[in-house]
Amino acid sequence: MTHSEQPAPRPDFRAKPTLDGELVVLRPVTGADVPALLPMLRDAEVAWLTGSHDEGEFEEARARAWYETREDQDDRLDLAVVERATGRCIGEAVLNEWDAENESCGFRIGFVPGAFGRGLGTEATRLIVGYGFERLGLHRISLEVFPHNPRARRVYEKAGFVAEGVLRESLYWEGARVDTVLMSILAPEWARHHGQP
Repeated sequence: MTHSEQPAPRPDFRAKPTLDGELVVLRPVTGADVPALLPMLRDAEVAWLTGSHDEGEFEEARARAWYETREDQDDRLDLAVVERATGRCIGEAVLNEWDAENESCGFRIGFVPGAFGRGLGTEATRLIVGYGFERLGLHRISLEVFPHNPRARRVYEKAGFVAEGVLRESLYWEGARVDTVLMSILAPEWARHHGQP
């Protein structure tokens, strides 16, 4: 950094926004959302698609304790995804792994079984990624996706994420080794297309 450059202001992760879309509303997640989210946390297919070895082990009390602390976090943003038509909490969208020096975050999103294929994930992704760039001042948002989850990859591509590399055989799952695809989106890219590449 040259002497003339000032460090970017710290993103305000303590502010937990409500983000309104046509299909979904993203709002701060709470412990009260746990009963709605447990099917996602316990589902075998969701575990396979996300590479989560914790599938089936989520106790409601432990999950509630985790989600009740999300509003106090100053280095990540956990939002519930609520389907506007029904008012049901159908998943979560998260900016995490904040890297202050490099102005970047990780991203993940997850839905309960049955909430796929209606454009909800694409809109939720655009809402939280837009917030990350436009309100938090991030430069880079990245994610990891598995080749056996093409539906998720299409969602990410529709929002402007670009594949940038492969972590070879990074997941060990039921006797098989699986690659992980790295994807990212940068602030200048978002400024050009606003999640509509």
